[in-house]
Amino acid sequence: MPDIDGFWTAIEDYAVRPIADLVEGDADRQELLVVDQSAIRFDFTKTHLDTELVERFVALADAVDLDGARKRLFAGDIVNPSERRAAEHSAERGEGNADSVAIARQLHVRMRALIDAMEAGALGEIRHIIHIGIGGSALGPDLVIDALYRASDRYGVAVVSNVDGLALEDAIERFDARYTLVVVASKMFTTSETMRNAASALEWLRAEGVADPYGQFVALTADPEKALAWGIDETRILPFSRTVGGRYSLWSSIGFPIALALGWSEFEELLEGAAEIDRHFRLADWSLNACALAAFADLYYAQVGRHETRAVFAYDERLRLLPSYLQQLEMESNGKRVTSGGKPLDRPSAPIVWGGVGTDAQHAVFQLLHQGTHIIPVEFVASIAAGDGLAPEHHAMLLASCFAQGAALMTGRANADDRARDYPGDRPSTTILLDDVDARTLGALLAFYEHRTFVNATLLGINPFDQFGVELGKDMARRMDEGAGDIDPSTAALMKLAGLTP
Repeated sequence: MPDIDGFWTAIEDYAVRPIADLVEGDADRQELLVVDQSAIRFDFTKTHLDTELVERFVALADAVDLDGARKRLFAGDIVNPSERRAAEHSAERGEGNADSVAIARQLHVRMRALIDAMEAGALGEIRHIIHIGIGGSALGPDLVIDALYRASDRYGVAVVSNVDGLALEDAIERFDARYTLVVVASKMFTTSETMRNAASALEWLRAEGVADPYGQFVALTADPEKALAWGIDETRILPFSRTVGGRYSLWSSIGFPIALALGWSEFEELLEGAAEIDRHFRLADWSLNACALAAFADLYYAQVGRHETRAVFAYDERLRLLPSYLQQLEMESNGKRVTSGGKPLDRPSAPIVWGGVGTDAQHAVFQLLHQGTHIIPVEFVASIAAGDGLAPEHHAMLLASCFAQGAALMTGRANADDRARDYPGDRPSTTILLDDVDARTLGALLAFYEHRTFVNATLLGINPFDQFGVELGKDMARRMDEGAGDIDPSTAALMKLAGLTP
């Protein structure tokens, strides 16, 4: 067994140069640290990565057998040891174990058949869709639909995740119950917030006089029997594999509202864009692999720099939900304190992911990024093509602002006479520049983030596919609902004030 600590020491002991010096002094930097793949440019030139540091990370990758982990992932082998499961989201895109790919295709055919039947009027006239889920069952569909769905002549769509009644109430006040399809997305069809919202949606349909309210429900689940027992007809239950985790599930039947809103051809484009990145991740050498290079930069700043956060700013209104999506993907996957073998993790795990939309964020949080005492690696995500039909000056100003922020973070500006106007510079950023925000490119972008998360986890020796930390709070809430007597005094006082004490 290689001395993994020794490989980390080699990375930690490497003396990096200022980013501006690297950019100005290395003629090959654009070739070494820019990857053009799937209509996306992944630009790592404004990080502290250089040829030697990348080679040291590649040596670490070899020592932990990242290649073997990658092969096991695509082979459908167990890569989630705590739950004894594979992680087969790539099979939904046609890349993976042949049997799993075939099953995924069959389930996609079933999903398309329901969509075709709906569009032929088999479920009556449908004008509105309320998609009820939480976590990965909502974040992925919400992001994709918000980014790509602009046509007003298909359906009105609302994604409801919060159990706060205001969220569902806002949706039902906009829609006519007679023409509304309610989609319930829950992997095991037991998620408490989702099932509460589903029950309330059912009550709404009944109250509005819908003759067959269950007939306007569709279930997306890996446990069809529970959906059937809840009352949804078998023909309106769309299963997906239990080896597809929630935060990786938008490619499966969880993507039903995406396919319904955008059309099947657009959903296929989304899948194919992701499959292109699957092939890139599976086949490219680590030093030329966008997913690996991104993870190397992540790990350098989190592990060596001990920078606890990473900021993601989408300089495109269509991608405004991307930071929220990435928060779950990265922090639920890699927010762990033990290794896959159950030993304490002796180094930082995933950084805190946060962000917003440019240029709004420039006038809110960039002061801290440029001059604060916290060093925060920044990720800029933008599109060459505009999403609007206004004067081109709008998009030109947007892109110029994006590129200028990265340059300013890197170079800074010295002012010895007025320290309040002194910018230290040497603050890292990456730029991810899409040709356009379309289905194919968005699919590629999201798959890139999935594989980047996997590389981070593998190099840290943790399991990115379980999420037991989410369960503790759920269990406590259940115990409160049941009136359990072992609630601590502080929490009991809050319950009493809110009228929750039995």
